[in-house]
Amino acid sequence: MSPNTDKMYIDKELSWLSFNERVLQEACDPEVPLVERVRFLGIFSSNMDEFFRVRVAAVRRGILLSTLQDGHNNSRHLMAKIQTRVLSLQERFDAIYAELLRELVRRNVLLINEHQLSEFHSQWLKVHFRDHLKRHIAPLIVSNHRDLLKHINDNATYLAVCLHSKERRQYALVEVPTKNVPRFIELPAERSKVKKHLILLDNIIRHCVDELFGPFFSYESIEAYSMKLTRDADFDITYELDQGQLEKMTRGLKKRLTAEPVRLVYDRDMPEHMLTMLKDQLGISSTECLVPGGRYHSFKDFINFPNPGRKYLVNDKLAALDSAGFSHSANSFEAIARGDIMLNYPYHKFSHFTELVRQAAYDPAVRFIKISLYRVAKKSRVMNSLIDAVKNGKQVTAVIELRARFDEEHNIEWTRILAEAGVRVHHGIESLKVHSKLCLIGREEHGATRLYCHIGSGNFNEGTARVYTDLSLFTANQEIAREVEQVFDLIEHPYRRDNFQHLIVSPYDARQKLCGLIEQETLNARSGIKAAITLKLNNLVDEQLISRLYDASMSGVKIKLLIRGMCSLVPQIPGISDNIEVYSIVDRFLEHSRVMLFHAGGENKLYLCSADWMSRNIDSRIEVSTPVYDDRLKQMVMDLLSLQFSDNTKARIINKEQSNPYRPRGNRRKVRSQLAIHQYLSQFERQQQTRLLAEDAEAEALALAQARESADNGAPFLTE
Repeated sequence: MSPNTDKMYIDKELSWLSFNERVLQEACDPEVPLVERVRFLGIFSSNMDEFFRVRVAAVRRGILLSTLQDGHNNSRHLMAKIQTRVLSLQERFDAIYAELLRELVRRNVLLINEHQLSEFHSQWLKVHFRDHLKRHIAPLIVSNHRDLLKHINDNATYLAVCLHSKERRQYALVEVPTKNVPRFIELPAERSKVKKHLILLDNIIRHCVDELFGPFFSYESIEAYSMKLTRDADFDITYELDQGQLEKMTRGLKKRLTAEPVRLVYDRDMPEHMLTMLKDQLGISSTECLVPGGRYHSFKDFINFPNPGRKYLVNDKLAALDSAGFSHSANSFEAIARGDIMLNYPYHKFSHFTELVRQAAYDPAVRFIKISLYRVAKKSRVMNSLIDAVKNGKQVTAVIELRARFDEEHNIEWTRILAEAGVRVHHGIESLKVHSKLCLIGREEHGATRLYCHIGSGNFNEGTARVYTDLSLFTANQEIAREVEQVFDLIEHPYRRDNFQHLIVSPYDARQKLCGLIEQETLNARSGIKAAITLKLNNLVDEQLISRLYDASMSGVKIKLLIRGMCSLVPQIPGISDNIEVYSIVDRFLEHSRVMLFHAGGENKLYLCSADWMSRNIDSRIEVSTPVYDDRLKQMVMDLLSLQFSDNTKARIINKEQSNPYRPRGNRRKVRSQLAIHQYLSQFERQQQTRLLAEDAEAEALALAQARESADNGAPFLTE
């Protein structure tokens, strides 16, 4: 069969929309607690915002480029597909939202609007507005002498207001101040305490809009409709030799504020004159940018939808687990020295990592700390410990990635704070984002420096560690640790070249090694040796690596893929990808860990990765994958993969139609992998605790026997 590129690869943008449909499926699932279903609408909306800011913006740039070059490309055709799919998902979203509102009412939770207020609630809200909300609102008066685009905050929700009089229409925009006050307000009980009334901030403003405009404008009537503008999140930075990177980033962020609009979402009931005004003022001519929606926008705030009702409306909490390895030892370094430790967030406590850095900050044996930072929490214990380490005379190096999308300003601020505290801050390589998840600690032991390191798939972020599944390896394997040290040296001195015997490092050797690992499985299959590849990734879109997987499949390699997000590979193409199965899991935690497993003739080469299989991760970022050598940990990760591939509750099948069917359960027992993993790890840690106690008892018995032997040989023997 001759490959047809239209059939061999799925557009990553369409695949991404298919992923977001899986999120929407969770909002439909009656097995999911009701308030959690509402929150999934918020996740869907937040995802869609980023999709437009990044993916759609890139397609629009492709259209513009083809127009300027008077050429033809696929961008316009792709944009049409995107528009059709987005509108379809939006209609489904609106229908689900309406159904969930009805479900909430059945459970005595009422999300009401300004027209449904009782007199008691109406008066209460007017007082609440004057006392708590009005101070945060400053209407933006629309004028032909003012560039409205420069003054609108990207992705904020606005109420477009029209003041009608006989002479004219006066327009204004009112930003809904969700940065300062909660989007949802619970109203006080009036009669029944059983019924809980919630109202959106938007509707409070609508109810009190006369208080804003009445004292200053004359009008006969007033109306308000919601809208939200999304811009291109990419921004051009001119690299000039005499500019520092911080200054370049700051300039780039300012450009983002006036970047090209890629989407205007508006209330479909908005009158034509108001929509025309917005299009004119914002310079929107293409209908591709216009998305009619419901009465409310910025549904991302629904991620924090409150639960004023009973506990069954939300998920039961899963208690985060202690690591037996860390808990059993006097300090973190003793624990890691005793043997490799692997944590799986959010099932394990992230505090084991923050405790490691906290101890390193004042341990007199610690000489230096090096860490790479991509996204960190706003109130970060990790950052505070780095500052404490400097105060205690440690040499601290922090590689902070300023180009972490949507976290640029946050990281610039942390750069300032750390630098002022005396941390040696490095911003990596201009042409490469640093996306690796590394921490290296040097400790003086027995007259020499011993290295302790962390290599993981997730950020050092206490917030996301509660909802993202990520793997973290802690090791004192000196060969691996020295290669981690080499990575830090390469970041600071990018013109050096090093050979890595253990790690896979992008962009230095990742493509070559990944192709080599796939090729070895392909050769094994052709030789009649069992061959298999198992991958768990967020995204799989690199066409060269996909092509290698197709070749492996055609040679008989059994390939199982677990892809959360974008997957451009098409499974089950006759004669090409018959041996490839692809699944995706969307559940209460966001699947973020990345794992590669190659059968390797029974050796089972297992890697824990920071990189997805995307061209940018392989060729344009600093990424690190580490082998897992400890047999216990390797088996544990393989068991976790097996649980996920057995999921018949939250697993969807990825097919060429991108239709997201659930994996059929048949007559097999129900397996929901995220809950099963928590149970597995609970048992695993109990087993580790038993093993460590047994090792301690064995060591104590050995020491006692040696002491007795010494006593028999004439040495004094003391016992309590």
